[in-house]
Parts: sequence; structure tokens; C-alpha cells
Amino acid sequence: MAAYVIVRVDVTDPEQYAKYMKLSPGAVSAAGGRFLVRGGATEALEGPDEHRRVVVLEFDDMDAARQFYDSDLYVEARGVRAGAAVMEMLAVQGA
Repeated sequence: MAAYVIVRVDVTDPEQYAKYMKLSPGAVSAAGGRFLVRGGATEALEGPDEHRRVVVLEFDDMDAARQFYDSDLYVEARGVRAGAAVMEMLAVQGA
């Protein structure tokens, strides 16, 4: 069953975050994932307006989502991102 990684990002250092953005797609694709949403305009339909960057990734299953997060490639990307953004990342099993 598909799994989705939902990310909300408050970018605090755009220059450093741009370096992370060059590394993260390789980690996503290496785990068989793909980007469904990568930034773009947001509109609050209910609740407070969202001003953070929103990213949604799709993986074959929860194991693949975890494989992505724990991979050497993504550990390296997270190191580059350190201090450049405040992240919230959640893996959710699809219906």
C-alpha cells in the first residue's frame, strides 16, 4: 500500500536550503519515491493560513518511506540542511 511523506518547511536560510534541494531528489528517487507536491501556492481552506513550504512525496509503502529517510543519501542531505530550515515530516500510509 502506498505511503506518503508530508513535509512542512520554514526556510530560515534560503541559500543553504537551496543546497539541500539539490541533494534531496536523489535520495527520494533512490528509494523509489516521487514528488507529488514541491512547493507551490497554498490556500487555507480551514484553519490558519499556511505560509510554510509544503512537499508531498509518494513511496510504494511505509518501508520505502523509511528507507528514504534513513538512507545515507538523505542523511547527507539533512546534514546540509541543518540550520537552514525548521522541518515537520510525517509518513502516512495510503488508503
